[in-house]
Amino acid sequence: MGLDLGLERAGIEVVLACEYDKFCRGTIQANRPNLPLLGDIWQYSTSEIRQAAGLTPRDEIDLVIGGPPCQAFSTAGGRKGFKDERGNVLLKFIEVILELRPHYAVIENVRGLLSAALSHRPHSERGGDNPSLLAEELPGGALLHVLKCLRGNGYGVSFNLYNAANFGSPQVRERVVLICDRGGNKAPYLTPTHSADGSFGLPPWRSFREATQGLESIEHHYVRFPEERLRFYRMLGPGQNWRNLPKHLHHEALGNAYFAGGGKTGFMRRIAWDKPTPTLVTHPAMPATDLAHPEEDRPLSIEEYKRIQEFPEDWVVVGSLVEQYRQIGNAVPVSLGMAIGRELFANLRERKKPSMEFAGFPYSRYKGTDDVSWERFVRGTLKAKAAEQLGLEFR
Repeated sequence: MGLDLGLERAGIEVVLACEYDKFCRGTIQANRPNLPLLGDIWQYSTSEIRQAAGLTPRDEIDLVIGGPPCQAFSTAGGRKGFKDERGNVLLKFIEVILELRPHYAVIENVRGLLSAALSHRPHSERGGDNPSLLAEELPGGALLHVLKCLRGNGYGVSFNLYNAANFGSPQVRERVVLICDRGGNKAPYLTPTHSADGSFGLPPWRSFREATQGLESIEHHYVRFPEERLRFYRMLGPGQNWRNLPKHLHHEALGNAYFAGGGKTGFMRRIAWDKPTPTLVTHPAMPATDLAHPEEDRPLSIEEYKRIQEFPEDWVVVGSLVEQYRQIGNAVPVSLGMAIGRELFANLRERKKPSMEFAGFPYSRYKGTDDVSWERFVRGTLKAKAAEQLGLEFR
């Protein structure tokens, strides 16, 4: 309920929630026992959704917001796109939006949505003697399909890849956020409250030290590193990782992963005190995605996870330690939810124009992820591929 808590802090009343996972449902019910809660979204008609929310068929809905399961689009997953059952939950969510016709709809998802194909071809079937990729197999096709559905039903859509650290979260976590306006207007991008270096007249990003202040004397609950990994951690200081070990220990510390590609920055990783944390993962003691305390020889605790994701101190998380990590790690930072709520409120009161104050602001670590730049590039790529397949010269 990171999104929900952020919306509430912005002044938006949440009247209905929908969650399939039994542990997440338990957490919602423990903290919001009076909030109506639906289960599997596939099991409800829009009239039943209205009824559960206490709305009549004529009541206007201000906002429908959610983050449909995103594993199908994750760069770490199978990238099956819309052929994956979980990918189709996104289409079901859009179907619900178009039937309920809220003033605004917000869709949150992982960065992988920007590059997901409408139809994914396994990498083992690419290149060499395999046929060239079809237009529907090119990156970006899935999101183009989503935009076509929404725009074809009168919604104006703006989106960007947003780093939660730019909105006050003590965490570098990037998520795609689509804001859909039933009036056909394109909403401005979210208004940042922080910047990496204090530029744009904003305070600098919040740090792990700032976020966890006051937790020094409480009891922490956490999973444990195996002893063979702790041996290496005892050689590392705040903000360091395996690369800071003596070179003759690199292979021993990483094992076979030493020969893998990429930067491997998630191995043997201690959090820095004076920077935001990396993206919280669903288990902080997995070898490739370690999230260790800056100085103590342990992973980040549940209490530190809650602070970083900005949940209240008394927020109850149901389930085992592993289940608690998974739920908190999968959540949307509360600050990002609040930034979305503030932008929607501003648009509901008075039609906002894009602010020149933040022109050129780096919303994420990547370039070309705003809707204008992204769509120009993707459509150009698809047009070139279509021309190539038709044997035409593309200009």
